[in-house]
Amino acid sequence: MAEQNLNTKFGDLFFVECFDKDGNLKWTDTIKNLVVNVGLDDALEQYFKGSAYTAAHYVGLTDGTPTVAAADTMASHAGWTEVVAYDEAVRQTLTLGSVSSQSVDNSASKAVFTISANSTTIGGAFISTDDTRGGSTGTLYGGGAFTAGDKSLDDNDVLNVTVTASAAAS
Repeated sequence: MAEQNLNTKFGDLFFVECFDKDGNLKWTDTIKNLVVNVGLDDALEQYFKGSAYTAAHYVGLTDGTPTVAAADTMASHAGWTEVVAYDEAVRQTLTLGSVSSQSVDNSASKAVFTISANSTTIGGAFISTDDTRGGSTGTLYGGGAFTAGDKSLDDNDVLNVTVTASAAAS
């Protein structure tokens, strides 16, 4: 069988808003997500081979200047560390709405993080199939860095994270 280039792309765009403890908007930024190899394999496995698959995905935060690589997994990701300095007990659930035009997002149910320490540096975000804050199990779907660089947050700052997942034929 001849090899073919199918030119299908998976990707996510994170839109992050940061509000101070009084509810004032401090900043916004975006993250272009790299879908890692295990995330692509999981998408193919569940869609083409799965029979009773129920998706469960969670949003996590990364430290400063994360470098997400295609070979990253939840157990092994040398280019970044998970940030766990937030009040919520687990990574935040990624609750997606209806799929339309090869896109789906969580704008009706954003992932919300309340920062629990002053001078917390956040560099980006990721998606995993496990909600354990700081955990190394589950499947890493992908992650990325803020387009405008690292952000310093303070105790009780709130991050609202909107994720838009898309697939495109090109």
